[in-house]
Amino acid sequence: MSTAKRTAALRLQAIADQIRGAMQVDRASLRRSLQSLEQAAAAGKPIDRKLRQLEQRLARSREHRSRREQNRPRCRFELDLPILARRQEIADAIRDHQVIVVCGETGSGKSTQLPKICLDIGRGIDGFIGHTQPRRVAARTIAARLAEELGSPLGSDVGYQVRFTDTSKPETYIKLMTDGILLAETQGDRFLDRYDTLIIDEAHERSLNIDFLIGYLKRLLPKRHDLRIIITSATIDAESFAAHYSTAARQVPIIEVSGERIRSKLVIVHRN
Repeated sequence: MSTAKRTAALRLQAIADQIRGAMQVDRASLRRSLQSLEQAAAAGKPIDRKLRQLEQRLARSREHRSRREQNRPRCRFELDLPILARRQEIADAIRDHQVIVVCGETGSGKSTQLPKICLDIGRGIDGFIGHTQPRRVAARTIAARLAEELGSPLGSDVGYQVRFTDTSKPETYIKLMTDGILLAETQGDRFLDRYDTLIIDEAHERSLNIDFLIGYLKRLLPKRHDLRIIITSATIDAESFAAHYSTAARQVPIIEVSGERIRSKLVIVHRN
């Protein structure tokens, strides 16, 4: 092998090794470009110019991810809310399971504290923490509240998107939106690569949008092992949601918030 070919092979291998450190939304495109260059190199075609371009794209994506990691806002949990009594338990469940279900009464703090718990354990770096609401008013209100709690202006660390309005930016960590907005995004982003975490709030309302999302996300999970999904419900529907996502290989924990107590259990599906 000539020195030029050996150098190109080493550069291609370096790219393959570093793609994991890029933003989630860029990884598939980077891998496709890498595969194309590997095939061209194997066929003896010149690749130097396209190789430089790929290295530059990778460097920009890795730099963006590094900035997000460095600038991640610090979360304070100073409010006396029932859900915070087992904050560590919820954080551990998010780390250990692709899907968890949180069942809590109105006022338990699940809508405002769950995205902060996710952010506090390092979610939101590879992509947005997406947080859906059934109604536009709720999306705007919760976004404003979260921005206030994180001490940043709305549209910075926390943004929201509803019909005709999008305040989120590439630097945003938590994105509130209606479930219809997220469902529409699946048309152009089949694997929802812009997100590393999704919170489907108020799932017990069972609108058509929510039902479509619940089904879509179940099919997506085997293709996005890094993705974390949190389903919240205010009713006993929690068990049906957990059973929907549970398999012999994937057990879905339910964390129930009721008054001052949080009770957790695990839905286990046995397969014959």
